[in-house]
Amino acid sequence: MTLQQIHYAITISEMGSMNKASEALFISQPSLTNAIRELEKEVGITIFMRTGKGAIPTKEGEEFLLYARQLYQQYELIHQKYVEKENVKRKFGVSTQHYSFATKAFVETVKHFDTLNYEFAIRETKTFDVIQDVGNLKSEVGLLFMNDFNRKVITKMLKNNECEFHNLIDCNAYVYIWKRHPLADKQSITFDELRNYPCLSFEQGENGSFYFAEEILSTNDYQRTIKATDRASMLNLMIGLNGYTLCSGIICEELNGSDYLAVPFEADEDNPNSSMEIGYIVKKGRPLTEIGKIYIDEIKKYLNTVSQS
Repeated sequence: MTLQQIHYAITISEMGSMNKASEALFISQPSLTNAIRELEKEVGITIFMRTGKGAIPTKEGEEFLLYARQLYQQYELIHQKYVEKENVKRKFGVSTQHYSFATKAFVETVKHFDTLNYEFAIRETKTFDVIQDVGNLKSEVGLLFMNDFNRKVITKMLKNNECEFHNLIDCNAYVYIWKRHPLADKQSITFDELRNYPCLSFEQGENGSFYFAEEILSTNDYQRTIKATDRASMLNLMIGLNGYTLCSGIICEELNGSDYLAVPFEADEDNPNSSMEIGYIVKKGRPLTEIGKIYIDEIKKYLNTVSQS
């Protein structure tokens, strides 16, 4: 097994096809195919399934790629520092479900450092990708929630990716709407009162299971639903269509603006409330870096101000 073969395998997984990977690597497709076949023969597993949609990692291949990425990232750092003689920028990345407080804390964290010497990244993304990003060390910290419904599935996926969950805050469901919504003046909102309005949720892609939904009460029977991929679109749909989403109620007005509000969700016999446990995930056995510690402190500082208000 060579570093070149590992690099080839990682590139194929990122590109999703042998053809695109060969173009990115500037080698012929037959040469790339042969290199991967030799690698698979040596490690004794099939890393990729060849389908009409491209090259898809097998279950064993996903595990292999998890370790391969960690190894290759360390090689790149060593090569840059000792071979290319570069001043390597320290990297810090966060992958998160769509929480404005996560972005707020990220902003405050970056202010502690000179961006000339650091490479920062924040990724608001799908639940599945949050866990995978931390698992393969693409991000140091991930943010997501668990509750009684999804806990077993999320916990299993965290274990498979060698990640661990740390609690930040527990909260109940709120209805997030714009201030001119017909229900905006209510002290609380029932599920029945929401039936005439579209429920907005973040798209989860091919892994769009109820267990990966970012919105609490994801298994309720919603007659009207609209999917979005980013917070800006979600906010626009709230105004344009009187849409709503069910969330933690922890909203950063500084980033989302003052045109929106969170109203407590009023549970009933058929639609009980459910506590959300929002927390951060990290790679098991890897202590937080200095930047990671500051980021978590900034989150806790913000959540503390929210809980006291």
